[in-house]
Amino acid sequence: MEHIISVIVENKFGVLSRVAGLFSGRGFNIESLSVAPTLDPSMSMMTITTSGDDRIIEQIVKQLNKLIDVIKVVDLNESEFVARETVLIKVHTKPEDRAEALRISDIFRANVIDSTPTTYTIEVTGDVKKIEAILNLLQPLGIKEFVRTGRVAIAREPVRPAAAQPKRVAKD
Repeated sequence: MEHIISVIVENKFGVLSRVAGLFSGRGFNIESLSVAPTLDPSMSMMTITTSGDDRIIEQIVKQLNKLIDVIKVVDLNESEFVARETVLIKVHTKPEDRAEALRISDIFRANVIDSTPTTYTIEVTGDVKKIEAILNLLQPLGIKEFVRTGRVAIAREPVRPAAAQPKRVAKD
């Protein structure tokens, strides 16, 4: 089963290498990886997508927690979360296909970010199913190349029950 693991690490040289080394040294695969600084520039957030059964994921989380530069590890699959990915797609566009490429882009709320007489470069952001769907629809037009960011994800905050919300006082 696929899991998204969020890892807050110290933002310093060699941390990414140690995390990647942990995965490769134990035979675990990283399907996608995204790393960026947090609001605190001394820390970075890693979003790692990997696969495995519960035992393997538990082992990955335990091993990550043992690394000195790791501050916090969360398996996002244990709660509700929101995940997105961005893809840039370069599509060959013959004159007769240009309108169809724009129509597909519109359907997926994608943006044409570059255009030449023979290609469109399309940017789309969404969940994995949306990314796969637009790639499948653009494939017959002739995808020249594409690049994907890998997923970024964040845990959803729980919704407070109605009883826990502040009561409104009616004004006369």
